[in-house]
Amino acid sequence: MDIVDKTVKEIKELKIQGAENIARAAIVAWSKAKDKKKAFEKLAKARPTEPMLRNALKYLEKFGDAEGLLKKLDEDRKKIEEIGSKKIQDGFIVYTHCHSSTVTSILKRAWKDGKKFEVHVTETRPFFQGRITAKELATEGIPVTIFVDSAARLALKKANIMMIGCDAITAEGIVINKIGSELFAEVANRYDVPVYVATHSLKFDPLTFFGFEVEIEKRATKEVWDRPPRGVKISNYVFEKINPKLITGIISELGVLKPETFIQEVKRVYRWLIE
Repeated sequence: MDIVDKTVKEIKELKIQGAENIARAAIVAWSKAKDKKKAFEKLAKARPTEPMLRNALKYLEKFGDAEGLLKKLDEDRKKIEEIGSKKIQDGFIVYTHCHSSTVTSILKRAWKDGKKFEVHVTETRPFFQGRITAKELATEGIPVTIFVDSAARLALKKANIMMIGCDAITAEGIVINKIGSELFAEVANRYDVPVYVATHSLKFDPLTFFGFEVEIEKRATKEVWDRPPRGVKISNYVFEKINPKLITGIISELGVLKPETFIQEVKRVYRWLIE
């Protein structure tokens, strides 16, 4: 199995998770492939609902500079860490949901800067990615408490800030993230907890400029209940839309921006995305 097929397989089997991790893996696989066109086609189909994957491949097709793109992602991650960590203060309780490498990198940066805070994270069924977050933060010495998803209100009630990742952003400023994210953003708003989305701007979906709707991925029902009784239907949506009115700001390499301003900045900085 060559690196492209191996990467596609690992993405589909969720061995590679997270929009940016998927994009990075695809960039590396593409760079090592002999047949770039075939690699592009295979990788694009690995996770068709991930805009960052599509945008990274479009960049490679247009500019062909895999090394340059990976370098930019590394530099941008440092910018996001620096900007995002300034939102964390001593004594804070930070609430997050699922696992976002961008969010955990911000929290680790704030901790290394000497800020003392604790993190509340919901488990995120059915694959419990919240446990990945909890383990990663605990390894750094950051105090973390994990809550079952249905206890999110308790996790948020005393929180000072909600910070989550992102899988896609539409032209209307709608953020798409792990299922439960909008529900928890609504709870945060009820308790006057600011909601920040930490992401790279390349998670913006340029197709939505032209009227296309972002597909909300559904996965196999057996992930929730392998053999449910006859007559029981299973809903297993992976992501959901977050109303931009619930979002305090989007933290990206472009700064901290309201959703509508974020869209304008993406159009200005990444013109090649919508060409």
